[in-house]
Formats: sequence, structure tokens, C-alpha cells
Amino acid sequence: MTVQILVPLHTYPDGNSAAIAAHVGAVARHLTADVHGLVLNATFPPASSIMGNMLINVESMVREVTAKCHIKGVALVKAMQAELEPLGVDFRSTALDCTLGTIGDAAETIARYHDLVLVGLSGNDVAMQATAETVMFGSGRPTLLVPQDAAPSQFQHVMIAWDGSRVATRAMADAMIFLPLAKTVTIAVVTDEKTLPHENPGMKLAGYLDRHGIDTTVSFVLANRRPIAGALQEHAGEIGADMMVMGAFGHSRMRDFVMGGATTGILRDLKLPILLSH
Repeated sequence: MTVQILVPLHTYPDGNSAAIAAHVGAVARHLTADVHGLVLNATFPPASSIMGNMLINVESMVREVTAKCHIKGVALVKAMQAELEPLGVDFRSTALDCTLGTIGDAAETIARYHDLVLVGLSGNDVAMQATAETVMFGSGRPTLLVPQDAAPSQFQHVMIAWDGSRVATRAMADAMIFLPLAKTVTIAVVTDEKTLPHENPGMKLAGYLDRHGIDTTVSFVLANRRPIAGALQEHAGEIGADMMVMGAFGHSRMRDFVMGGATTGILRDLKLPILLSH
């Protein structure tokens, strides 16, 4: 089976840069996957204020921004082609015109017909963040978030954030396309954040993966009242992991993990690729 990857490509407000292509190439090469680039061109409703149009030429501004979005979309597709074709990756692209409020919904629907969604994040681009959130919560497919402006990962050391729950199990199962290919797999168990469902969940997962021929190491993490997202990313850095796997704990808690609230908000502080399943 060939893994099918969907890559939403944003053109507004800042949008993705050509740097996303290297991340996509690294993942596609690692998984021997096909890639579908989905260009999401922003569109805008017609100006409704006559007075506003008299003060500034809104329609002209909208046409200019729309044209820039399409030019950027074409450039992103060319960057993907230049990166993927030498690797022998089967690449196709589709372009959709969407209002800002429906960009995430468009990606969510198409994501259901792929095995993995790769979303590049950079800074505080609201369109990227909205797409990541919508796809994670609504598509039913695993989402790999990558820090677009960092160097691409080699996916050689995968850290599984593990608490023995159903959702963590779902994420671990979705990560099975990565785990057998990694040189090192670490199971990270946070011991002071909540009551674990049963004794030694890390060792039990290690036994399960061992029966699949995957060697693992179990490590224990103390959150020490830190936001769980920050504690896990910091631990991943300490052990040299270049990818993390994590399940959603339920919609409200996952939204906190992603957007902020009780946690740092991983969309604004992504340090390494993270595979999330909800």
C-alpha cells in the first residue's frame, strides 16, 4: 500500500513558503508516499460599502490580493515539483478558491480521502492555524504538523507520548507507518500530570511494539506544573527525538493543547514534527 499524503498549501495572509517543499520531500521519501498538494487560494466577498469604495478602491485591492494568491499558489506547486520529481515521488496538485472562513473546511473534507495530512506552520499565520485545527478535529485522519522554517526532520528518533488511553492508542496506531522505519523509538510517560489508567503503561506498550519487531526505550517525564505541551517538547529535545506522536485527550482538552489556554499552544510554538490523532 502506498501512503497518500495531503499537503494544504496556503496563499494568504502570509501563506506557506517554498521551504514547505523540503519537509514534504523528507516525509514522502521516508514513507515512499504519493503527495497531493492542495492549493488554497483565498477569495474575498465583494465590497458592500459605497462610501468605502469611494475612499479606497476596495475592488481593485481585492483583485490585486487575489492575483497575488494565485501567483503564490503556482510558485508553491513549482517548488513542490522541483523537490519531489528528482525523488521519484508521484505528485499531483489541485487548486481551490475559498473564503478565509472555509479554507479549513475544504481541507478537512479532502483529507478524508488520504492517509496522512501534512500541515506546515510558520509564525502566527491564522489560515495555517485554522486549517491545522479543523483538519485535526474534523477529518478523522492523522495530522503531521511540521515547523516550516526549521530544517526537515529525518524521522530517525520517534517519541511517543503515552498514557495508556484510547486516544493515545489511536495515535500510536496511526504512527505505525513511521515506527518500523525509525532507528530509535522512545515511549515517554508523564508521571505527575494525571492518574494513569493502569500500572506500567509504558512497559506494556514496549512489550506490544517488541512483538512487532520494534525496539523501544521507556522514559519518564515530570511536568512539574509546566504546560504538558511544553514539557513534552522539551523532553523530546533533551533526548534528541526528531518527531513526536500524541493523541487527543478529548475535544476541549485538545483545543487547549493546540490553541493555548491551560497550555502554551503548540500551534504558536512548534519545535519538531508532531503527529496528532483525534
